[in-house]
Amino acid sequence: MKHFLRMLIQVCLYFYCKFLWRCLKFVMRKLTGRCELQRICYNTKPGASRTMKIETSLRDSKSKLLQTSVSVHPDAIEKTIEDIMELKKINPDINPQLGISLQACLLQIVGYRNLIADVEKLRREAYDSDNPQHEEMLLKLWKFLKPNTPLESRISKQWCEIGFQGDDPKTDFRGMGLLGLYNLQYFAERDATAAQQVLSDSLHPKCRDITKEEISKFSKAEWEKKRMDKAIGYSFAIVGINITDLAYNLLVSGALKTHFYNIAPEAPTLSHFQQTFCYLMHEFHKFWIEEDPMDIMEFNRVREKFRKRIIKQLQNPDMALCPHFAASEGLINM
Repeated sequence: MKHFLRMLIQVCLYFYCKFLWRCLKFVMRKLTGRCELQRICYNTKPGASRTMKIETSLRDSKSKLLQTSVSVHPDAIEKTIEDIMELKKINPDINPQLGISLQACLLQIVGYRNLIADVEKLRREAYDSDNPQHEEMLLKLWKFLKPNTPLESRISKQWCEIGFQGDDPKTDFRGMGLLGLYNLQYFAERDATAAQQVLSDSLHPKCRDITKEEISKFSKAEWEKKRMDKAIGYSFAIVGINITDLAYNLLVSGALKTHFYNIAPEAPTLSHFQQTFCYLMHEFHKFWIEEDPMDIMEFNRVREKFRKRIIKQLQNPDMALCPHFAASEGLINM
């Protein structure tokens, strides 16, 4: 009975707030002479803050035209804006900037939805060793990461040298499909020097300096063990696939909207997603060294802590995960 009453109160509160919000919007329009879309565009700076407010306003509107505008085809955006201006009785000659601002926002909103579809398509496509294109991408990955070491054969224990689990990498791509391979190759090709350095560090990890404050937290036995232990490395390719999973979930959950709406002046593309993957690989590598785990069994703990840190950063509407490496050149447009 208590559960039913709680649900009833929540439902009543929801409809009350919704009614109150509509009344407030009506009053604001009468007072300012502007609709909500105008107020957002004129009072909110370009970027994630504006685009996310526009997206919420369109999605929550009682108008079917506004609701569906967030999922139109990119080619129909211009016509959709004209229809919105007509519906809202806004003269485009008097308010020319509104159409430009709405177009920029809709390009980002629709582009984000399409990016999810493109990424999902790659994730669902399984690696096929009978597909020449798939095989070529895999062999290129080896060449980019180990340019001075020829691969003796397609099925080889050498794959473990770049962080795969066995002698045939295709089995490691099952979780993320071709998306994992696309991301790894992008990182290795677009930022070869950094990718090779991260690979080297993962194979030959270096201990970071431990501060006096940290030393005081260890017992004598723990400190002796820590002092004698070697730094723990990780499997580069497997971690790359794992970070691909992290980037994918950030994208699908909408957490990456803040980042993409701040860096992409129009529609975010697959290149923006891959550039974000490169940034996450860089940051995770540094984070792993900072955490200095006792053994590889701590990977899930470190990854979860890293995920929470990234999500917290993305909650800032002004946040852009601005990487400082070659893969990002030409993509960042603030």
